[in-house]
Amino acid sequence: MVRAPVARVVPRAEVVPDTPGPKETARLLLITPPNSYRTVPFLQAARRQGITALVASEGRFSLVSEIADGLHIDLEDPGAIERLLAANDMHPFTGVVATDDASVELGSRIAQALNLPHNPPQAARFTRRKDLSRQALAAAGVSVPEFRIIDLQQPIASQLGRLKFPCVIKPLSLSASRGVIRADDAEALSAACMRVQRILAGETTRDAFAATHLLIETFISGPEVALEGLLCRGQLSVLAIFDKPDPLEGPFFEETYYITPSRHDEAIKARITRHVEDACEALGLCEGPVHAEVRISHGDGVIMELASRTIGGDCARLLRFGTGQGLEDLVISHAVGNPLPVKSQEGGAGVLMIPIPEAGILRRIEGIARARAVPWIEDILIGIREGYELVPLPEGASYLGFIFAHAPTPATAEAALREAHAKLKIVVAPKMVLEDRRQL
Repeated sequence: MVRAPVARVVPRAEVVPDTPGPKETARLLLITPPNSYRTVPFLQAARRQGITALVASEGRFSLVSEIADGLHIDLEDPGAIERLLAANDMHPFTGVVATDDASVELGSRIAQALNLPHNPPQAARFTRRKDLSRQALAAAGVSVPEFRIIDLQQPIASQLGRLKFPCVIKPLSLSASRGVIRADDAEALSAACMRVQRILAGETTRDAFAATHLLIETFISGPEVALEGLLCRGQLSVLAIFDKPDPLEGPFFEETYYITPSRHDEAIKARITRHVEDACEALGLCEGPVHAEVRISHGDGVIMELASRTIGGDCARLLRFGTGQGLEDLVISHAVGNPLPVKSQEGGAGVLMIPIPEAGILRRIEGIARARAVPWIEDILIGIREGYELVPLPEGASYLGFIFAHAPTPATAEAALREAHAKLKIVVAPKMVLEDRRQL
């Protein structure tokens, strides 16, 4: 089959020569939101490689010393670039890494200004806004769901036209499946839009368009996979393809199991890789990490999401199984021009993102010791403390924690995760709301 050419929406960034240097002299600019869970793993990776890191963030009062002692900037302030350039004048940066969707555009702009490897700022912007990404990919002929953009300030019914059901409602810039809801008819769609509108009302953003518009796309049935990759001068290196064995059919889309290596046949994996390559080329992405979500429908792939940053949560730990290196280590070493070797390993590995069973106050989690004793379970991390409020999807954006497994086969790793999860008992108390009925 002849591969059809892909129209490129934005030009590639100019080729910037590698900037190798001794590890002890490398200096990294790490741009991160103040509450990012990716910050600490990146800082740990920098220390492992003997790289000095300056953190640029809004977290003046962060408990992480590198953030509190770093450069405090507003990620959305146009003047932030001047402050970063001034910091470079004092001690030049060898590379730039942006940890999250909220910081990738600023990261690309400062790297461009410093003549370091980067994605075009417009390409980075596309990846942080679902509507812009969908429009650019569709215009380039990349396989994406049919979609339309809804203005919440206008009557919704008049904007639906011949919309196909079932469909999926998505906020334009939220992540971790927050606010993503399936609707099977017009009534459910209207209710879902109102629900997401309430979620957006609680967000603080300067992006007025993202705060008042939604993406509505045709629901694509079929298994979903995630691809983690690293771009170097436009060439994609696939680090891992993860199977998501639980069906993601809605009404909400909470991700649970990630298993690698993928058990799909080689032809399907090749198509998935090709579609991600096409999507990167269409957007103009050419440097750094790529995280893609792909649905397999009728034997082919459909791009659901494409981000120019690493996978979320502690799932990045699985990349050490597939590559012999930590994901953050690979990203940082690429950014400073000292790429690390990748070594594949035998067997299978997986993670369960422990779902929140219900809303309320977490009282305790029982059975952790029994779950840890399950063969092939490597670690269990609980991220929410007792006494904290649990908020499930679509309003919530977090998990109780993570269970990791490493086994002789992917199927064995998945079975171990399911057995360990079954041994947990999550005790949740109702949230009490006090109402003052005294008459003044």
